[in-house]
Amino acid sequence: MAIIVHHLNNSRSQRVLWLLEELGVDYSIRHYQRDAVTSLAPPELSAVHPLGKSPMLEVVDASGTSRIIIESGAIVEYLCEHHGGARLVPARGTDAHISHLEWMHFAEGSAMTPILLGLYAMRLGDAAAPLLPRIGQQLDAHFDYMEARLGDSGHFIGDSLSAADIMLSFPAEVAVMQGRAATRPKLAAFVAAIHALPTWQA
Repeated sequence: MAIIVHHLNNSRSQRVLWLLEELGVDYSIRHYQRDAVTSLAPPELSAVHPLGKSPMLEVVDASGTSRIIIESGAIVEYLCEHHGGARLVPARGTDAHISHLEWMHFAEGSAMTPILLGLYAMRLGDAAAPLLPRIGQQLDAHFDYMEARLGDSGHFIGDSLSAADIMLSFPAEVAVMQGRAATRPKLAAFVAAIHALPTWQA
């Protein structure tokens, strides 16, 4: 079996690469670069999947049959289930597993909505001015929620690294990059700890 990550620079696929390193799974990368002016993904990604988004995980079995898996959360769940990541997912039937489900969906649902709206609004210039207060309020609300729920262990669930931490790394990094971590020290420490990991650096 071969695993190929279709990786777009400055994208959420960083989490998938980190997870693969955590799991010790062999993989290869096909690199794609954003347009320098528009920041949009190149058309070559649409040749892999009609949505043309990254990350995409391509799994090639022994017969040569290829399966494309899209959506960060689905990719993380697949890798944890099929490639030795059981330690990163709380046991089903536990309260921790319910929290795991909440955070997995929060990372790509609730948190990413105001983040993306903020990115799009930046490109509109003055036309976006009426939206900015609401977007800012929502960003603060979501980052405040993450700050409040991040445990003293430095993890969102329990005392060790979980798939939820991996999914939440991207919105946490956005908070830091936007300067919103100054009043959220636990988020800032979370990102610093992630970036210090050999697996993340790899």
